[in-house]
Amino acid sequence: MALPREKFSSQLDKELLERARRVAESEGLQFQSLLEAALKEYLEKQETGKPRKVVIEAFAKSIAEFDLLYKELAK
Repeated sequence: MALPREKFSSQLDKELLERARRVAESEGLQFQSLLEAALKEYLEKQETGKPRKVVIEAFAKSIAEFDLLYKELAK
């Protein structure tokens, strides 16, 4: 079952709006889906204080790749 939706109106900087539209198109998303995902991610970050998933994944990859270097640098 789809979540209930509520229409709203807002304004954005023209360049920011165009960038968002380009990203949505390049990812094959509807514009509203991109906005919803971006707002959801922002609010979760603000509410939990946790870093974004992509940041954690990049950190884990860095640890796996450079673990020995980090241990040497910590000495």
